[in-house]
Amino acid sequence: MPVRLRKFIGTLLIIVLVVVYALVATTIATYRLAESAWYVHLLYFLFTGVLWVVPAMFIIRWMEGPARKKAS
Repeated sequence: MPVRLRKFIGTLLIIVLVVVYALVATTIATYRLAESAWYVHLLYFLFTGVLWVVPAMFIIRWMEGPARKKAS
């Protein structure tokens, strides 16, 4: 797969990941943490704010993988 195509697909995947992850994290917070104390909200959003980096890291690692060499 060409490097430019891999980076394009990876960029789209990261955008979709961030949007879906933010919607899911906010929905969970809205329904599960509605009556919780402020510090529970703080801890939840600190944790979920950092957690999205793990799948993004794998996508970026795939994007930066070695290019396939063409047979000469």
